[in-house]
Amino acid sequence: MAKNNEVFKAVLITKGRKTGKTHSVCLRAVMFDDKFYFSRHRPDGDWFQNALANPDVIVEFDNKKISGKASLITNEQLATKISQLKYPDEKRANEKRVVLQVTQCEQ
Repeated sequence: MAKNNEVFKAVLITKGRKTGKTHSVCLRAVMFDDKFYFSRHRPDGDWFQNALANPDVIVEFDNKKISGKASLITNEQLATKISQLKYPDEKRANEKRVVLQVTQCEQ
């Protein structure tokens, strides 16, 4: 399992909001407080829209598949913290981003 405050590559698997088909994308992820976080500049990406429309997602990394529930983060302090963890020592750490939180489902 990823460690808290760790940044790593993961595949986020969503269900297409229009097609219903599985959609996979490789993203930079952040583990914080035992939750996965994914972010982008605008909420217009397919993976982002898919996760909002159907919050049942899978996070795949280190040969593991973890089922989770996705939700939009509205707490700006948390969103800023995730950006700072995701982009340490980079200008873009201070840019406003939309953040998706994935909470692991109990197995």
